[in-house]
Amino acid sequence: MKKLLICFLGYVSICCGQTKILFDATKAETAGNADWVIDADQHNLDWNPGAILNAGNESNAQAIPTPSQTSITASSAETLWEGALSNWGVDLVKKGYQVQSLAYNQQITYGNTSNSKDLSNYKVFVVCEPNILYTASEKTALINFVFNGGGLFMISDHDQSDRNGDGQDSPHIWNDLMQSNSVQTNPFGMTFDYVNISQTSNNIANLPNDTILHGISGNNAVSEIMYSNGTTLTLNNSQNPSAKGIIYKSGSSNSGTLNCMVARANYGLGKVAALGDSSPCDDGTGDSNDVLYNGYTQDANGNHQKLLVNIVEWLAASNNTTTGIKNDVFEPESFIIYPNPSNGRFELYILPNQSNVNAISVYNAMGQISYKCSIPASSEPIRTSLELDAKGIYTLFVNDVPKRIVVK
Repeated sequence: MKKLLICFLGYVSICCGQTKILFDATKAETAGNADWVIDADQHNLDWNPGAILNAGNESNAQAIPTPSQTSITASSAETLWEGALSNWGVDLVKKGYQVQSLAYNQQITYGNTSNSKDLSNYKVFVVCEPNILYTASEKTALINFVFNGGGLFMISDHDQSDRNGDGQDSPHIWNDLMQSNSVQTNPFGMTFDYVNISQTSNNIANLPNDTILHGISGNNAVSEIMYSNGTTLTLNNSQNPSAKGIIYKSGSSNSGTLNCMVARANYGLGKVAALGDSSPCDDGTGDSNDVLYNGYTQDANGNHQKLLVNIVEWLAASNNTTTGIKNDVFEPESFIIYPNPSNGRFELYILPNQSNVNAISVYNAMGQISYKCSIPASSEPIRTSLELDAKGIYTLFVNDVPKRIVVK
């Protein structure tokens, strides 16, 4: 087997108490006719193209929403806060999460102990339609955050949707993050397309155990999505074999790599989800200077509310590297690998009657294949050994079912 040299990034996110979700407000998310924040008590920003305080009437999200989320109960209305993402934010609090905002003048960092809003203090980072390019250091921070166990939700809008007049729009900004950084080219195995589509689609991937589609408990099923001027995604499984489409454009294959409307991937110890339109997030309330629409609960028969909460719950769920997990499913185990973590030698046990099993593959944390072999279907248990010499994080696939494995 090919020997791998993998270096651990030395900062690990540890979350105590409530799981914390951070919503970004540093990338002109309130420019123009957008209001992608969970709460803003002041409307005094101008994005021209960067933030200018007391020069305009755009929402200025505060770091901590008010009134306090400790006062939120099951019956609390989303109008408790003011922002087009307020309904989503209140829903997450009702689920037991703590939500905060990264205000316009705060920094995107990872591993900076002097920054109280450092991403290492959060489990999930939500960015809804960024309109300013990420700096080199921000790109490194975002990718390392995911690699070490964080969850990133990338929400885009359609091509030619620049809101702050700097010549950049969200699909180009997301692609610039993934294609031009100091860590790895396209680490998540996905690219936002430069298109503009509007449609309602029920072209759902056949993934009966996927928690984004069905919820952590399996009873929050998503059956459709409505795009009001959005873009699609193209997947590249040679760059990240875990990248998978969840919902597709009508008329497209719902198991392919083209025309994805919602997609997800694992990277290192973390996860990424992508949505090609910001309209499903809009709850229709917020900055009175903007024209807002209720896509969150009104469009797609209420499916957007379920979809967005499911995505955050999936991103926030920890990967269990002690036993290995199938990151996206909760069906009974079809194979076991042990010990995990290991000093390099693993024993793989495939349960009998797994008639569809025909391949084993191992990928390193950068999405590069390090081992692959074919195996016969069998009515008897299959036992085999794997040996990895280099310390690091790997993903083992039996067919397309993944388990995270660690060499310590």
